[in-house]
Amino acid sequence: MKRLNIKIYGIVQGVGFRPFVSRLADACQIRGTVCNKGPYVEVFAEGNDAALQQFVEGIPKKAPERAAILKVDVHEVTDDAPPYADFAIIESAKERGDIFVSPDIATCDKCRSELFDPKDRRYLHPFINCTACGPRLTILESMPYDRERTSMKEFPMCEACHEEYVSPESRRYDAQPVCCNDCGPQVYLLGHEEVRGADAIRAVRRVLASGGIAAIKGIGGFHLACDATDEAAVHRLRTLKHRPQKPFAVMMRDEETARRACHLEPGEAEMMTGHQKPILLLRRREDSPLAPSVAPGNPKVGVMLPYAPVQMLIFDYPEDHETPEVPAMLVMTSGNPSGAPICHSDEEAEETLAPLCDVILSHDRRIRLRADDSVMDWFAGRPYMVRRSRGFAPLPFMLSAPLKGQVLGIGGELKNTFCLASSHLFYPSPYIGDMSDLRTVLALKDSVQLMESLLENRPEAIACDLHPRYNTSAVAEALSKEAGVPLFKVQHHYAHILSCMAENDQQAPVIGVSFDGTGYGTDGTIWGGEFLLADYKGFRRLGSIEPFSQAGGDKSSREGWRIAVSLLRDTLVRTMAGRSA
Repeated sequence: MKRLNIKIYGIVQGVGFRPFVSRLADACQIRGTVCNKGPYVEVFAEGNDAALQQFVEGIPKKAPERAAILKVDVHEVTDDAPPYADFAIIESAKERGDIFVSPDIATCDKCRSELFDPKDRRYLHPFINCTACGPRLTILESMPYDRERTSMKEFPMCEACHEEYVSPESRRYDAQPVCCNDCGPQVYLLGHEEVRGADAIRAVRRVLASGGIAAIKGIGGFHLACDATDEAAVHRLRTLKHRPQKPFAVMMRDEETARRACHLEPGEAEMMTGHQKPILLLRRREDSPLAPSVAPGNPKVGVMLPYAPVQMLIFDYPEDHETPEVPAMLVMTSGNPSGAPICHSDEEAEETLAPLCDVILSHDRRIRLRADDSVMDWFAGRPYMVRRSRGFAPLPFMLSAPLKGQVLGIGGELKNTFCLASSHLFYPSPYIGDMSDLRTVLALKDSVQLMESLLENRPEAIACDLHPRYNTSAVAEALSKEAGVPLFKVQHHYAHILSCMAENDQQAPVIGVSFDGTGYGTDGTIWGGEFLLADYKGFRRLGSIEPFSQAGGDKSSREGWRIAVSLLRDTLVRTMAGRSA
């Protein structure tokens, strides 16, 4: 008999990894233990050579489909400890090291089947989940990932759920958010809390079926929903939200519905139906039933499929025989006033969403970290990330350069996402929003604090934009003073090029071309359209678009005619000056 110490690094928490290891150990006749250590899962395995080899080889080959194993370390243990009697999952223990937090995972096919099975005890349960799906990052308070460190600690398991939780044969073996209709969270109508459960869902369905607007609390925040085929309903939502042109995302009941409204290129269906379920920008059909106001003048529309049980129940509720059929295409846009972060609590929804909708469906499972929907386009046959958030964050990018230390990059002023670096790992946050609103600034501070705690990251330096009047720069300055760490101000376009280099693990110098817009230059002027010779140590400006006046300052970026007038004026002035000469 031999004993091995095995450490598995990667996305191995929140994906049913310990139950998987326990089942594999039983199949291979291995005795020992498995536990979470925060940065990794640790296994002590005892058995003969053949059994141990089969067990070690099976870990990466048979791992849960949501796991991502980056490294497996195996060492023989030669101490005189007594032999193990069996194989057990033991209590988690914290260790320092690289940390990998699982993103939220869309409801799996098995849970969806149970959701609509009248014989299943979780029939129509709005919070059904298992080890392969459900909330992760958005309910997590600290690592390691165990129920007592999540929002689910407020919901003690009933006897039946606990039996599944401790049974190696169950799909919910050691699934931290496990619950059912008897012991889990409940949905209710905000402002009418006595309307709960099935009655609350039926009420929201009636509002949507009659052309109204509903706010719906999901995994990472609230959505505002209405019939995406009803021009009057969509136009009303645009008016209430003060969003005249920006496209709305649409949630389709299923893939067949999406194909009725949009063209799907090869590979797009697989991405749209996968376990991340992002918003995917699809080409609209000429005969699409979508209202024109969903995406005015845009050939593409953002489409996603239901990824949470409550969304599936909004579309289909077998016990609701009185409500007319709910539209198969619903606008499902972020639940927030223009410029503010996505609402994630009842207090925020009551204050800001109530004036924008006819009903608010909430629930009592706290969202600890906001996570807006991810957005992807399709380019050259591959997904092209536009907004990396739910389903992806905070999975890190890995750089092969031998970096050491911990750094916070506070992110941009518009469409903010911050990043925490820990040596060679870069952890982008979920999408935060535009920093022009004080509420978004407060959301940024709260999210930074929580992510630092989850990743056990204590920045030794902070980086921000060079612009002296950005709110992100002010936040970074305050955090650097509070922590007593240096602040590095980075030129805007150089930061964009650096991020592209890091994302693609590019070590050699590059000629970076940044046409994202304006940014504060190192000479105190406004730069834009930059060509930079760059590496990780610095850059040299090779060229740029010729400067021009911005009539109205920042207004010109929102009202393009101002730039056109300025360019015509400058051209005319130069022409007249040339003639005079």
